[in-house]
Amino acid sequence: MEINSADIAALVKKVLNQMENGAHSTDDGDIPVGVSNRHIHLTKEHLEILFGAGYELTHLKDLSQPGQYACKELLTIVGPSLRPIENVRVLGPLRSSSQVEISMTDSYQLKVKPPVRESGSLAGSAPITILGPKGVVTLKEGCIIANRHIHMHTSDAARFGVSDGDYVTVDVNGKKRTRWYDVQIRVSDKFALEMHVDTDDANAAGIGNGSKVKLIKE
Repeated sequence: MEINSADIAALVKKVLNQMENGAHSTDDGDIPVGVSNRHIHLTKEHLEILFGAGYELTHLKDLSQPGQYACKELLTIVGPSLRPIENVRVLGPLRSSSQVEISMTDSYQLKVKPPVRESGSLAGSAPITILGPKGVVTLKEGCIIANRHIHMHTSDAARFGVSDGDYVTVDVNGKKRTRWYDVQIRVSDKFALEMHVDTDDANAAGIGNGSKVKLIKE
């Protein structure tokens, strides 16, 4: 098939638009998935209690969201069951409030009752104890199960026709096809397009990192 100048111009325009938007868009409307294992966010105060005065986080690798990274530091978490979960990864950068995100399965082992919440929404959440090599921190509140959510760049939100704080339905065509409801949309010009779920959700649907889901408009 012969390609004319109009076709070339249209293709160039499409490529330039994708370059301008970076990795925020996909041609087919699919949304990539990132599976979040249990992890910890720390304040500077709690970091120093757990690892010692003046301690700084050690960068291990960048995560999909700009500015977020996994650290080499690993900690132990303990609940009322006194059955610890070890080697829980710390994520950076430091935050204004410490937070522990676990799965429902983890909560059964720990015997804690964390609410399903948006990250950072900690009021009234479950207590948890964090053990480090130099000290112990007990959070009166701060343990949650993260809600299913989709990070979107502002250009993605415009393309999908959604706004920050909206709740949508997502079709999951994994080994066990399912549909997720009440998925929260989070929009920022600092975000990259990705849906975040925990290990329980991913395992139940038979998907993993890099799987694709579709936003359903009803």
